[in-house]
Amino acid sequence: MTAIVPTSEEDPFLAVVQFTSQLAWADAGPEVAEPEISRLCREAEESIVAGKWLELASLMVTSAELVSSKMSEKDLECTYTIICSLVKNANSADDVLEMVKAISSKVVQQPSDKASLRLKILFNLYNLLDHPSARFQVYMKALNLAVEGKVTEYIVPSFKKIDNFLKEWNVDTKDQRELFLAIANVLRENKSLVNESLKFLTKYLATFSNEDGKVLEEAKEEAVRAVIEFVKASTIFQCDLLDLPAVAQLEKDTKYAPVYQLLKIFLTQRLNAYTEFRAANSECLQSYGLVDEDCVTKMRLLSLVDLASDQSGKIPYTSIKDTLQVKEEEVELWIVKAITAKLIDCKMDQMNQVVIVSRCSEREFGSKQWQSLRTKLASWRDNIGNVISTIESNKVTEEGSQASSTSAAAIQGLSVR
Repeated sequence: MTAIVPTSEEDPFLAVVQFTSQLAWADAGPEVAEPEISRLCREAEESIVAGKWLELASLMVTSAELVSSKMSEKDLECTYTIICSLVKNANSADDVLEMVKAISSKVVQQPSDKASLRLKILFNLYNLLDHPSARFQVYMKALNLAVEGKVTEYIVPSFKKIDNFLKEWNVDTKDQRELFLAIANVLRENKSLVNESLKFLTKYLATFSNEDGKVLEEAKEEAVRAVIEFVKASTIFQCDLLDLPAVAQLEKDTKYAPVYQLLKIFLTQRLNAYTEFRAANSECLQSYGLVDEDCVTKMRLLSLVDLASDQSGKIPYTSIKDTLQVKEEEVELWIVKAITAKLIDCKMDQMNQVVIVSRCSEREFGSKQWQSLRTKLASWRDNIGNVISTIESNKVTEEGSQASSTSAAAIQGLSVR
């Protein structure tokens, strides 16, 4: 295999053109191949002399992709390393964007051929760029390549930094939607990442909060998907879907109204409401692949959370038995399950047959929960203020007592003399 050996600042570009053109015409005779190789090298050299870096990039990446299947991974990586370095020579921001478009679109053209290496090439291109929009463009190409090339494990770790990336990219709402939905789709394929998938799907739906009904229609299918994913998830017991306009529109939709009703039950009601829904909508549950046993289990835990949210902080065993529709000997089992799921912190008073709750999770966190939190914080602030006032009053009293004692001792000393 021919090796690419750069010998000067500009020679690497010519070396790549010569290398790829030789591979392209390798099966032709010298009479046909040599003129074509010379022509391509001459075009490349003219572009270098004229500073037409965009034209050079297009020429090089087109030639490289024609013969990429014939290259070893090492040669392909070396070739693209040189091609990608052209972005540093771009004459303007627009040229950078066009150059990135030309390079990245060719890199992702054959996702099944050396997919992990192609993803690495895009990451290298990303790191060479300073232009925020160009970086976003490359990242989206990398996302699509990861999915089509079945190498998503290499891009998933970057999702943890998405919030920082968004600040850097400064993209509009439309681009954010595209990004969040693409990430949600990537995570959806991995069952162990269902929580993260729902998180990004919720972010996607939240971008429609200020849109009119016509635009909201675009999000309807994904809103249904989010509800079903939440109901199916055995480890997710809280979400913010109910107040999102993209989800709320389902309530008045003939086809999807039962889906919204189901979400409302899982976030605000108890097991008895679910059993009534199941009796009237069994076909709906089956059509979305929902398993009744799993739904009942989740609703029992959520119903227990609802009982625990009572301000009294005490739940009689009989209330748990009736609400969860279980046998008396199963009550403590469900309490333990709720503790294990970190839904509640409590103590079981077996003597008095009550559960003493010290903390419970919120099933949703909307305006009602924010108001409750605001009230609690105001109460804590007042209590802390009272404690500080008491401490300061005691301090003043103590200092006064010490001063009186000192004066008395001085007077006593004078009188002795």
